[in-house]
Amino acid sequence: MADDLFIPHHEYEITAIRAQGAGGQNINKVSNAVHLRFDVRMSSLAADHKDRLLALHDHRITRDGVIVIKAQQHRSLEMNREEAVRRLHDLVRSVAEPPRVRRATRPTRASKVRRVDAKVQRGQIKALRGRVTD
Repeated sequence: MADDLFIPHHEYEITAIRAQGAGGQNINKVSNAVHLRFDVRMSSLAADHKDRLLALHDHRITRDGVIVIKAQQHRSLEMNREEAVRRLHDLVRSVAEPPRVRRATRPTRASKVRRVDAKVQRGQIKALRGRVTD
C-alpha cells in the first residue's frame, strides 16, 4: 500500500531560496536551497492518511497542516529539489500503514518468579557491601 502512494506535482509548491551557512562566493550569487510546502488538508490523500499525518508531532508540520521541508544539502538546485520531494514522500509513507493495535497482556507466573528471584539476589549482593564487623 505504501509503494503505490503518489503525490501529484501540483499539490506541493517548491520555492528556490538562498542556502544558509558557509559556501564561499557561490552562496551569495545562487539560490540553490529549496523550500517545499505541502498542504495536507487540501491534498488528495485519503482521509485516514491525512489524520495520521496531522497527528504526528513533527516540527515540519505547522498548526495549519502545512508540511514545510527545507533542503540545502547539495550545491545543485535540482538535487535539492529531488531531496525535498523524496523527504516528503518518506514522511507520507511513514504514516501509510495504520499503527498496530496493542493488546494488553499479563506477565506469566514464571516471569514473576524470575523477577522476584533476581530482586532477592540483588538484595543479597548489596547486603554484602555493608560494614564488616568482627
